[in-house]
Parts: sequence; C-alpha cells; structure tokens
Amino acid sequence: MMDLCRFQFHLLRVCATCVIFLHFNSLTTMAAPVISSEIQAMMYLQKYGYMNESSSNSASLISEQAVSLAIKDFQRFAGLAETGELDNTTLNMMNMPRCGVRDKVGHSGSARRKRYALQGSKWRVTDLTYRISKYPRRLKDKQKVDKEIAKAFKVWSDVTNLKFINTDKGRVHIDVRFEEGEHGDGERFDGPGRTLAHAFFPQYGGDAHFDDEEKWTINQYYGTNLFQVAAHEFGHSLGLSHSDVKASLMAPFYRGYEPSFSLDEDDILGIQALYGRPRRESAVPTPGYKPQTPDYSGGSPDLCQDAAINAATTTEDGRTYVFKGDYYWEIKQTGIADGYPRKISEDWGGLPGNLDAALTWTNGKTFFFKKNEYWRFRNKKMDTGYPKAISVGFEGIPNSIDTAFVWSGNGKTYFFKGANYWRFDSRSEPPVSSRYPQPISNWEGLPSNIDAALQWVNQKTYFFKGRSYYRFNDRLFSVDKADPAYPRSTSVWWFDCQAQSSSNEDMTKASLNGGDKRPIYIGGDENITSSTQVPVENDYVDSDVVDGSEQLDVDLQQSEDEVATPFPQKGALDANSASILSYSSLLWTLLSFAIHAQRWRAL
Repeated sequence: MMDLCRFQFHLLRVCATCVIFLHFNSLTTMAAPVISSEIQAMMYLQKYGYMNESSSNSASLISEQAVSLAIKDFQRFAGLAETGELDNTTLNMMNMPRCGVRDKVGHSGSARRKRYALQGSKWRVTDLTYRISKYPRRLKDKQKVDKEIAKAFKVWSDVTNLKFINTDKGRVHIDVRFEEGEHGDGERFDGPGRTLAHAFFPQYGGDAHFDDEEKWTINQYYGTNLFQVAAHEFGHSLGLSHSDVKASLMAPFYRGYEPSFSLDEDDILGIQALYGRPRRESAVPTPGYKPQTPDYSGGSPDLCQDAAINAATTTEDGRTYVFKGDYYWEIKQTGIADGYPRKISEDWGGLPGNLDAALTWTNGKTFFFKKNEYWRFRNKKMDTGYPKAISVGFEGIPNSIDTAFVWSGNGKTYFFKGANYWRFDSRSEPPVSSRYPQPISNWEGLPSNIDAALQWVNQKTYFFKGRSYYRFNDRLFSVDKADPAYPRSTSVWWFDCQAQSSSNEDMTKASLNGGDKRPIYIGGDENITSSTQVPVENDYVDSDVVDGSEQLDVDLQQSEDEVATPFPQKGALDANSASILSYSSLLWTLLSFAIHAQRWRAL
C-alpha cells in the first residue's frame, strides 16, 4: 500500500511539473526550436506517440530502457539504423519538416501490423464536401490555391469511389484552414520549420489545418509544396495513419517537391481498404467464372437477423472469428468477410459446434471450451492430445463456462459463469486463488451471463451478450461512457449490417463545423476529443479500433468518447487558456489512473 501511495505521489509530481513546463514552453511564438537535447527529444517522442505508455509494473515513469526502446521505435519508423541511441542522424531526422499528426495512433505492442496503417474510422458517404475557410496570406491568388487543393483531393478520388465537392454553402465535411500558432484546437503550430500541418481523422471531424507561417509554394523547388502536403493531410482526413514505408505519401516526413509525384502502392492499398476500388460502369465477368457459395444444406444462421454469438477470439495470425452453433465467421474491418459463414467442422478439424468460449493467449495458442472439455489450437490446427478435461488443464475453473478472455488491463485470464468470475494464472500454485469466485458486479456496468468476450488488436476488451456488446474502459474500470451509450448493436457496429431503426443506439445527431476539437492522448491509445462547444462529427464510420472492426452506420455522429475535464467551459478559449486546459486534461487523466490503480490490483 505504501509503494502504491509513493507511486501515485510520484506520478502527480511529474504530471504537475510537465504541465508547468509545457505551458511556459507553449508561450513562445518563434520558429520551431531545434531539437538538440535528450529532454527535447523525449518531448518529441511523446508528442508523436513513441513514449505514450507508463509501465504498470514499476513506479518509474520513464526509465532509461523505455527511452532507448522509444528511440529504436522511431528509428525503425524513420528507416534509420536501430541503435536505440540519440545520435546525430536521429536528431537530424527529428528536426526534419513533417506532419503534425502522431505516427503511433494506436497500440503499438504485439498487435499484427499491416504495411499500410488505418486509423480506425472512415466516412460513411462517398460524396464529401470541403471548403477553404481561411486562405494562406502569402499565396495571393486564391484560384491557384483552389486548384492545388482540388488536385490534392483528386489524388485520392482517382483510386477510390470518393468524390470531393468544393462548396461555399451550408455545412461541409472537411474544413481547410491556414492558421498560425495557437488556433483553437490545442495543437499549436511552431512557426517556420518542423510542423507543417495537421489533420483530424473522420471521427474527429476531418478538418485540415496548415501552418500559415510556412512558405507555401506551387510547382517550385523552394519553400514547401502545398499540393503534396495537402494530399498527405487529406489522407488523414479520410482515415489513414502514418506509414513506415519511406516512399509512401503517408510517411510523416516531408520529402520536398516532386514534379512527377504519384501515390505509392502502400497508399493505394490503404485507402482502398477503407473505401474500395473505383467502380466500373460495366464490368465484364470472366468467362467460365462462377461465384463460389458455400453449400449449407441445413441453412446457416444470419448474424444480421440474430447477432447473438457463442464465442469470439483473435488468433495468432491476427484474424478475428466469431462462433455460433455449427458455424463461424471471420470479421474484418468492413464487417463480415466474404465467403462466410462456414462450418466449423470444415476448417477446424476436431472442434465441435455450440462452443461455450474461446480465448487466445499471448503465446499464440487458442483454447476452445465446451461443457467439461477444452481444445487447444494454433490458428486452425489442433494440437495433439486434445480434447482434455477442464479440471486437468484449468484447475479451479468450473465446467460449462459462459466466456473466457485475457483482460487487457493486466494480461490475466478470466473466466465468467453466471454472476461470478474466476482469475486463472498458470504460473501460480494453485492457479486460481481462494479469493475466487467473485461477483461480476465488480466489473462496473457489465451484466451477468455474458455470451462472449474478446480482446481486440487495440488491446481493449469487448463483452457480448445477446445482440449487444460493451466496451470496457481499463482506466476507469467500468463500461465506457460514450454517445451512443453501451450496450450497442453488435450487428450494426461489428457485422456492418444495415441499421433497422433510427433509435439513439444506431443514430445520433450533432451540429457540424462548430466547437473546439482538441486531441487529448489518453494512455497512448486513442485520440479522444474534448470540446468547449459541440464536437464536430459528420458522416463518419467509427470502427472504434486501430486496425478495423466495429462499423457505425450513422448520418451525423457525435464524438464517441468525450472526456470531461474538471474545469468550466464557457465560450471560446484564448491561446493560453486552451494550452492550460489541454495540459490539465492530461493531468486529470493520469490522476484518474492513480485513483484506480489500487482497484485494478484488487482483481
């Protein structure tokens, strides 16, 4: 208990120091300072997402090892030699002109990584409107600016079904502005030099801001090329994160003017993963080709009609499966994968239907449970010697469980049955402590008799019951507070089924193009918005994850996760107040972590 108190005090002391330092540092209006010291480099790494997690196993917030690992991570992303040392080459790269959006948007742990990086949200509609509401003061010819911005949008519409419409009437999806210094979103520009621009992902409004103190140029080798930077920022506005492919447009560093610029394959694959390929007016089918539809004589269940499932898990290869009766489905970013459902017996040799639960450990082994037995697989191949009795392999765990999962909060394995739960630790003797079972009511907001649970690739845990699901907030140790509230429709958000009603669960309204959209980085996991007015959100699809999963089919969707701050919010903020509020929100988040630390340990 004393160690925990010391840790909490140390955490608050460091947070307060950071708030004061960051605030006074933000008051400067000069050009971007040169990064030359270890402290400046650490601030850079934190800003861009490389040092965004504090260890739960140590009271040391930033250890020497953590700094070295963060530097290695940055070096890997930037294509440098991975020394883990802050050498001149690394410092020079940190001083390169770049985009202001974080490189590491989501969890960067053991989750499988694609070449291209998807942030986790996209636009539901394909006709997107935009407006340049504030032009650059150095480029006097507005028509030329209009042309460059339109050309930047065309980069993406040429390889997708998207259409971009410039309009000066009504509300728009993407607002384009040229600003200086602090400009109301908590992400101040640093003057001529390092940060060129930043943009918000679809679920946070999609707007793109450019530093007006940069020397923006058109078709020139000097200055900063407006077209190329705009095309990059609009990639963020559409849902792409930074890519670690050096030739990619979505790489974070500005490469200079390229007269023969074109998208890299990595960019094309990424944007088409979100919005598909361009449609052709008349597609000619390949001669002799017949669509292959699985033959299920008995009829297969329809998850859009009844979204209740028996079990769910993400296997070692990064694929997510849900199981129901004798069938299973693969769930992708766009919903249910093509070719599903399939029979469990066809692909999972030796595995029965009507499973009770499934879970995958960090060693890549997947376990399935039914009645008094369990099966062990690596991906879809069963290990020899199975099934085995639960009483043998999972001593202390009851038969006929409801669900099993590895909780993202502490990496421990939990089993739910009825109104109780058990924690299993194979390294302990006995593996289940005498303190268990305990009531599920300890997990604030979760009901009893859970059907399935899943730790997604974003390291968050989701619980399914009936046709609905819950997302658990490890920081607050409760079901997440969000709008629309949990539980939510599994068929709409996970399976991408057409919404059957316009209830609050499936559709909410929010005003467009108003408010102060300020990214707040919580636990290094997601960009959450806090607003002095109403957050700006429109026709976006919020997948709620880093690498794709849940699909939201709404017209005008309010920000999913608004983090309340303990400060009054009256009208627009001036620059200094916005900075203080942004840093104080970070302090409040870490304070919440300290408050809940003791409760987590009790599990």
